[in-house]
Amino acid sequence: MFSTVTNGISRQINGAGAAVSGIFFDPVLRLGVTGLSRAGKTVFITGLVANLLDRGRMPQLRAEAEQRIDTVYLQPQPDDTLPRFAYEDHLAALTGDDPRWPASTRAVSELRLSFRVQPAGFVGALTGPRVLHVDIVDYPGEWLLDLALLDKSYAEWSEATLDRIAKRAEALEFLATARAEDGALALDEPRALALAASFTAYLHSARANGWSDCTPGRFLLPGDLAGSPVLTFAPLPKPAQTPRGSLWREMERRYDAYKSKVVKPFFRDHFARIDRQIVLVDVLGAIHQGPRALEDLRRTMAEVLSAFRPGSNRWLSGILGGKRVGKILFAATKADHLHHSQHPALTAIMQAMLREAQSRADFAGAETMALSLASLRTTVEESLTRDGSQLDAVRGRLLATGKQAAMYAGELPRDPARLLSPAREGATAWLDADFALMGFAPARSTLKAGEGPPHIRLDRAAEFLIGDRL
Repeated sequence: MFSTVTNGISRQINGAGAAVSGIFFDPVLRLGVTGLSRAGKTVFITGLVANLLDRGRMPQLRAEAEQRIDTVYLQPQPDDTLPRFAYEDHLAALTGDDPRWPASTRAVSELRLSFRVQPAGFVGALTGPRVLHVDIVDYPGEWLLDLALLDKSYAEWSEATLDRIAKRAEALEFLATARAEDGALALDEPRALALAASFTAYLHSARANGWSDCTPGRFLLPGDLAGSPVLTFAPLPKPAQTPRGSLWREMERRYDAYKSKVVKPFFRDHFARIDRQIVLVDVLGAIHQGPRALEDLRRTMAEVLSAFRPGSNRWLSGILGGKRVGKILFAATKADHLHHSQHPALTAIMQAMLREAQSRADFAGAETMALSLASLRTTVEESLTRDGSQLDAVRGRLLATGKQAAMYAGELPRDPARLLSPAREGATAWLDADFALMGFAPARSTLKAGEGPPHIRLDRAAEFLIGDRL
């Protein structure tokens, strides 16, 4: 099976040369892919590309159903300054003899997928096949959330951040350190470094525990900026006086430098060129964490949508020049952790969160959709008997032990308000429900010729994002 997959990859890459000559003349669609807190961005891109190359499991992709796709092949990415998304390595990890989850990508990367398609209708009969290049741009979700910093001063950001994390257990150590500081005192570099390190430790812990609003994003993925002044600041209570040379003034200067030297270049060089966008969301993980995590996720979705409203940000509007992202898909991942009978409830929760995020962000302009999916299906469905009742469950290979185990995650309510209302009201726990999750490893499987890895609704996601261009 693995040999079949790798041979197919080689075949697709070798076929790329046929279309290179038209690369400067064929239309290009740039698809941005990002995710919020462990939503499975790398697996999504790998599963999507594999199933677009071998489309036996893509019946909802209309151009494929109509047999208008002649071929799909990989090409070198067009931007020589960006690393290539390591598709072959990630696919090998997911489909090898000992399948495992691939390492997460930690920076911007890119992959070009080219389609040779027969256009529909009378025009297609006259013109013959054409080529569409889809450039998949992979970037961390935390970087997208950094856009909200552009409209906030250091004082505003500090106050909002300290207030938001005040009740989080992960933030207790940092909050004690920050509140003990006197920002009016002269800058002491070791103390500034200690504050930044403590705040960074909080961000890592918060992300590990499922919180979505983990910004500034580069604190989590510093790259070659590690240790630099633009990553050496933290939120502080504002003192009555902020004299020149004080800790507060220096933190303020570094915060402003982060916006101008880190955030703005990302939006100028990458985000401003995106045509379509998918945002992957671990809704099940947030529900499992409790009402506060779900409310945090809803608020974070509103901040994400604000990034697609260039009119709300004068600077961003200037670099976009009126260009808007045409379609945005919010996808609840890990649908394979639920029996299919619960998928409508998960999708309804995702749709309700999107509607509320749109309202909170006063958003309009792009076409949006919400759905639930699994980029790689890791489970099979089965029924369990508990206390004389039949439960719709799933079974998979446990990530921790490799042993097979069945899981019933709990009954999601048909009415999303039963979860969203207590979350909005600040409840600390679910009143009459208990939701559980297990970590599953990729399942061992044998792929037939022409089929990509098993998934749930990747074909619907692809149809929404690129189907109209095929």
